[in-house]
Amino acid sequence: MKNLETSFMGIKLDNPVILGACNMSSNLDQLKKAEQQGVGAIVYKTLFEEQVQLENLQLDERLSQYEHIHAEMTSTHPDVDFSDIEYHLTRLRKTKESLSVPVFASLNAVNKESWISYAKMIEQTGVDGIELNLYQIPTNFEIEGRSVEYAQAEIVEEVKRNVSIPVSVKLSSDYTNLLNFIKTLDETKVDAFVLFNAFFQPDIDIKKEKHVKAFNLTQKGDYKETLRFTGMLYSNIKADICSSRGVFTGEDAVKLILSGATAVQVVSAVYKHGVERIGAIKNEISEWMQQKGYTSLDDFRGKLANRNLDKNENSLVYKRAQYVDLMLTSDTIFGKQPVY
Repeated sequence: MKNLETSFMGIKLDNPVILGACNMSSNLDQLKKAEQQGVGAIVYKTLFEEQVQLENLQLDERLSQYEHIHAEMTSTHPDVDFSDIEYHLTRLRKTKESLSVPVFASLNAVNKESWISYAKMIEQTGVDGIELNLYQIPTNFEIEGRSVEYAQAEIVEEVKRNVSIPVSVKLSSDYTNLLNFIKTLDETKVDAFVLFNAFFQPDIDIKKEKHVKAFNLTQKGDYKETLRFTGMLYSNIKADICSSRGVFTGEDAVKLILSGATAVQVVSAVYKHGVERIGAIKNEISEWMQQKGYTSLDDFRGKLANRNLDKNENSLVYKRAQYVDLMLTSDTIFGKQPVY
């Protein structure tokens, strides 16, 4: 097998395939199977601040059950479960101790103080780094986009200042000027960016007339938006780029590395095809490299990034002009047959 080593956030990975944060990534048995398949690294299931807040509300409710203690009560101790955050941190520590591959934590908070506090606690588990999951849905009509970006940049800067382990930022593509925002975050000396988040989207069951919950799994080909931004960001920022969303095959991974990715994250591919998909992706990357005569990822990383195409007519591929060109010549797709 070819040399698939890569350096992500200053940490050596045996290969660029990372299992992203998901419910599966908190199952130690599954993670050991992923390790056996040769996964490069693992991002443990996200710790959400709302999860802790809900726990605190439930704790208050349970404590109120015992405000009026009397002699006939069978117990004077409230029915309180083990703290969710302590449970999460304990399992995170055990996961790190049980695996030989790098383990990253994932954090999504709301309040600035919570981001910092939880990041410090996570660091104490011994993980190799923290992924800040900046998943925020606009719900206030009065807040300007710029103020949201400023607040998030301040959070990232404060977390970086308060922990010594590497920090990555996982983003959505829903920013007015994503390139400018990433450039701003890059100035905080963040170690990597993960592009992009696959958001949960609400749905409605029209028969029952109620909202339904479902996994928002990506589909084959969903990596294309990630490829575009990876290609534009490569060599224009100091941080590493981890491409995510819709990575199902070694071919997908190769395309993203050609555009400049240091690593790729897989989640939906593993849910749909099992952890064996990790080994398959690795093998497919290696086979392609063998065919092309490449001996390492550095031989072709960023070869087709925007910066390396500036003197080539294909440099338009990452820009709006490519869209215009496609629209003007779209009849060729149908063998010059009219499109109605």
